[in-house]
Amino acid sequence: MSKNIFITAQELAEMLGISKPYAYKLIKQMNSELRDKGFITISGKVSRRYFEEKFYGMEGDSCACI
Repeated sequence: MSKNIFITAQELAEMLGISKPYAYKLIKQMNSELRDKGFITISGKVSRRYFEEKFYGMEGDSCACI
């Protein structure tokens, strides 16, 4: 797994064990939430940091999932 700033639908599908179309649906939902907060988004990709906060409750460098 690379540490790019964005996570793709393919990577999300593999990480969560879901289909690629469902991964795109989740990315679309997260990007919509980010746009509502005033952030610029890229279709088909989502901020890795936002994904980790939404799914694992992680903030910054600390991990609440250990």
